[in-house]
Amino acid sequence: MLHYSPVVLVNGIILCAEGKFGMSLKLTIAGCCGRMGQRIARLALQDSRYILAAVFESHAHTAIGRVLAELLPESKAQGLTIQGDAKAAMAQGHVTIDFTSPEATDEHVQLAVQLGKAMVIGTTGLSQQQVASVRQAAQRIPIVMSPNMSLGVNVLFDLAQLAAVRLGTSFDVAIVESHHKHKKDAPSGTAKRLAQVVESARKEQTNAVAIHSVRAGEIIGDHTVIFSGPSECLELTHRAQTRETFAEGALVAAEFVHSQPPGLYDMSNVIKWRAASTVSRE
Repeated sequence: MLHYSPVVLVNGIILCAEGKFGMSLKLTIAGCCGRMGQRIARLALQDSRYILAAVFESHAHTAIGRVLAELLPESKAQGLTIQGDAKAAMAQGHVTIDFTSPEATDEHVQLAVQLGKAMVIGTTGLSQQQVASVRQAAQRIPIVMSPNMSLGVNVLFDLAQLAAVRLGTSFDVAIVESHHKHKKDAPSGTAKRLAQVVESARKEQTNAVAIHSVRAGEIIGDHTVIFSGPSECLELTHRAQTRETFAEGALVAAEFVHSQPPGLYDMSNVIKWRAASTVSRE
């Protein structure tokens, strides 16, 4: 059984909600056959806090109609069928977790608004118009959107900001990001966010920070922010050792967003909520 402390509001964010998750959180996973979709499904099925209510893929996907257990034979996915109707699948869960494509995510956001469902968005490569669409939707439903669901990477954002402020413009800054050869977008969404954090802290124009991308082998995700001064160099690095770190973060984000009013949130909000929520297990 989970016990949560009473409701605490900080800057409009519900940090603790007593009894909010007295019952399991129902999840819908978009893009369930993808790398992240499979990992999120596997972790959700292993945790009694979650019920995997529905999974779906794009309407032309060859896996539609198959049971999820064929992809995750070691899991408890028996009887869960991969759907092709996004709206019907999203209606079955409290929260939809979306790691798909920019075009698919854009469609799913509109469906979530129609259904009044919360969303966790980990899709990267969204256009400015698509991001604007997410912001508009967040006026009606709660949404967590982050280019990286890793708790460690989101601490890296804070460290990069602190270093940028303390070191100032006498230090040159560059970002190096490395990912597997299958990753479609470059630079990564995480690298772009790091650049934005540094540029904002240093009051510089957009694209002032150089980003270098590497696509090779099966690298899960490495990000390094380099601050190089006249006589010293500071490097801040995060390396993902397994994709489970992103899946775990997405599940925590789903718990968070289900308790929130409409608005657009990021992982910094999730981390603060996680730290403030006093949870004990019996």
